[in-house]
Amino acid sequence: MTRTIALAALAAALASPALAEELRVDPDAGNNTFNAVFDAKLGERITAQSSAVACDLRYDDKTGLASGQCSVPLTSIKVDNEDTKTEHFQQWVTNKKSDPKGCRFEASFEGVKVGALAAERPMPFTAEIPFMVCGRKPHDRRKEKVKGTALLFPPGAYGQKETVRIRATIEGFDRDAYHIGPKYTEGWIARVQSLAKVVADEGTIELSLFAKANGAASAQK
Repeated sequence: MTRTIALAALAAALASPALAEELRVDPDAGNNTFNAVFDAKLGERITAQSSAVACDLRYDDKTGLASGQCSVPLTSIKVDNEDTKTEHFQQWVTNKKSDPKGCRFEASFEGVKVGALAAERPMPFTAEIPFMVCGRKPHDRRKEKVKGTALLFPPGAYGQKETVRIRATIEGFDRDAYHIGPKYTEGWIARVQSLAKVVADEGTIELSLFAKANGAASAQK
């Protein structure tokens, strides 16, 4: 009898849908940051920053898996807090072939293992995530290696809604793989050689995000 009840309970659990919580990172909140540093050994240390990170996320509390999309508008990114460097960066990213207003740094991911979230206990995660820049995939179709932590704030601990703080780092982000640079940009050809050692090809991107519950959960089989 006991075995029959246990099997029935297990079957019911397997048949019931998992609840996927909807979370959102608000690009207008001001506390969600994108920080990219390119430090050339024989040149400049360049920092690109934005607080306009937007994400739509889904977290399945039964499997501990997260999926979603994040983006940062190019025009929200400031380089070394200088207008001239920021304008040059926009030209490098768009290759002067499109309007910077239509360009975004984007990432989409599916089934990232986060584990069971709990208050005051940062959960480490690692993932390989595809990125696009201005709609361009990297020429070698690479996925960026991301590592970080996710920490749960229950309602009332950080605002009225349940919140997940996400901190993530991407090391070795190769801008050349996404054709970001003077050699891909019309009008910069004569300056390519002089800039070869001044601006590093690879950099480190750090993200600090606060994803708040949307107040709805969708059932998933």
